[in-house]
Amino acid sequence: MYPLKFEHIYVNKVWGGRNLSTFREDLPSGEIGESWEIACHKDVISIIANGKYKGMKLDELILKEREDILGTEISKEHFPLLIKFLDAQSKLSIQVHPNDFYAIENENDLGKTEAWVVLEAEENANMILGIKDCSPEGFREALEKGNLEPCLHRISVKKGDVYFIQSGLIHTMEGVLVAEIQQNSDTTYRVYDYNRGRELHIKKAMDVMDFSLHARKASGLCTQGEGYEKTYYCYDHNFSLEKYKIESSCIEKSDKERFYIFICIDGEGLIRYSNGIEEIRKGDTLFIPAGLGTYTLDGNFTLLKAYVPNIKKLEKEILGEIKYLSDCYEAHL
Repeated sequence: MYPLKFEHIYVNKVWGGRNLSTFREDLPSGEIGESWEIACHKDVISIIANGKYKGMKLDELILKEREDILGTEISKEHFPLLIKFLDAQSKLSIQVHPNDFYAIENENDLGKTEAWVVLEAEENANMILGIKDCSPEGFREALEKGNLEPCLHRISVKKGDVYFIQSGLIHTMEGVLVAEIQQNSDTTYRVYDYNRGRELHIKKAMDVMDFSLHARKASGLCTQGEGYEKTYYCYDHNFSLEKYKIESSCIEKSDKERFYIFICIDGEGLIRYSNGIEEIRKGDTLFIPAGLGTYTLDGNFTLLKAYVPNIKKLEKEILGEIKYLSDCYEAHL
């Protein structure tokens, strides 16, 4: 087994732009809003771009190798994650995603919780993340009058910001290039779309909106290793999001229970494993199979790491890091 790369799947969007061309040479013409990096969805399946399995669809490889790819604890019935880059040069629709229960019952799909990592931000970059001082009745009235702005929690954002967006949280963004880590779902309910003529889903959106939710910027827990820095940002049962800043090298080991995904957001380097070497540079997304074994991250680059966690194991790991940091602090007093 080896680290897998995939062909880029580009999607034109009315709100898209050309910013992906800063690290991509294969960008097609048009206003590109999304690049689907790893997908195994009912509508879109990634195709492997490197190595022995080049040209094979991801779902076919899962059927062939099963636990060596996904791991023993990841369901073979529904691939859990979807990884994208989004280039939101103008406003996305004001939108919300359902939870699993509602989505399964109404869309035959999973719900959608996601995280956004801001890779680039224009001077006026902003996001709407939640409702402020507005009841469901007041929100509907404001929507009917075309005056939603007073109801929306709008914030300025900058490069490096990380936000965890739960299902039920109303949101949008503008003027940013982001990496998006999410549940494997493409279900979105638009509340307002700036009169661009696309379908709205107001009843379903009102069904699933949680007026108590607000997303806060994730500060993360930063730990130091020899030759690298690691930050734990956010996690729940859907996925964990971490960041590695590799300064020289970092030795890692795959988990037989689950796969990992690495997204390179800066720099370049190598992944060395028992049977070879794989290059990685800004804009690359790699799938680390559960059966890969020990590997080394060499170079000067920054990676996001996404995976479906064992919550108890992850919390034990984080508590161990907190104790280590506390011990180090006391030793320097």
